[in-house]
Amino acid sequence: MLRIFIAAIALFGSVAVAAACPQYMDHSMRKLHSKEQLHLCELQAGRPMLVVNTASHCGFTPQFKGLEALHQKYRQRGLLVLGFASDDFRQEAKDEASAAEVCYVNYGVTFTMLAPSHVKGADANPVFRALASQSQAPGWNFNKYVIDASGAVVQHFGSSTRPDSRELAAAIESVLQDD
Repeated sequence: MLRIFIAAIALFGSVAVAAACPQYMDHSMRKLHSKEQLHLCELQAGRPMLVVNTASHCGFTPQFKGLEALHQKYRQRGLLVLGFASDDFRQEAKDEASAAEVCYVNYGVTFTMLAPSHVKGADANPVFRALASQSQAPGWNFNKYVIDASGAVVQHFGSSTRPDSRELAAAIESVLQDD
């Protein structure tokens, strides 16, 4: 009887996560420089997000440091920072090992980084197709999308908006639940 109860709770929990997950997040993608597949619904799990398209050889690459600072500041309050490496603007490293070194070694990134994928146009991954339909497609690397817990884009910020900007912080604060 206890096993049935535990199985029911496990099933209900996964159904609840699936129900709360926006359809565009119901995909698995590979983690940067890893074989590990991450199901985006499991990562998101009803949490607000900051989604960023990144490149390791861009003038905005130093923003990794500020994005990591946001991750450290807001993760305990539920924010998921999710980086999507992309070579759509021809500034990503030619191999994932180099891209991973830039992220993890040079900038100390601990937030989730995904393997390179397309973020614009007809080949854009499902997340960026949805973000573009809700706001706008990225015009360059390091576009930032503040997304509420239901998966709606609250605000889009272009590349030149720094991670430490007041505007970005205010948008993030607006999607976080009070402690």
